[in-house]
Amino acid sequence: MKAIVRKNAMRLKRKLRVRKRVSGTPERPRLTVFRSHCNIYAQIIDDTCGRTLVAASTMEGPVKSSLTKGGKAAAAVVGTALAQKAVTAGIKKVVFDRNGYPYHGRIRELAEAARKGGLEF
Repeated sequence: MKAIVRKNAMRLKRKLRVRKRVSGTPERPRLTVFRSHCNIYAQIIDDTCGRTLVAASTMEGPVKSSLTKGGKAAAAVVGTALAQKAVTAGIKKVVFDRNGYPYHGRIRELAEAARKGGLEF
């Protein structure tokens, strides 16, 4: 149990260190990712007014129905869905916030799928 607590504490320290520098503006909102054990969530946030502009996750109906299994495939579907929603909302450029997670695996798949969907980091 101590190892899990320590691992999460280190992630939160990395998150705060990055969040000191990364902030979303109306021109370039922040794309942030949260990874739980079974699901992955992504949202695009305008930090100046504190609003979530677009969100997608593996818990949503259309995304959940298109999944056969989780992991990297699910992250890619969420990234594509988020990019489609963002482009229809008029968002093309974002700042990527990996939320303290290492940039590999599910986080990387989501980011690459969002880039292929039309978002520019």
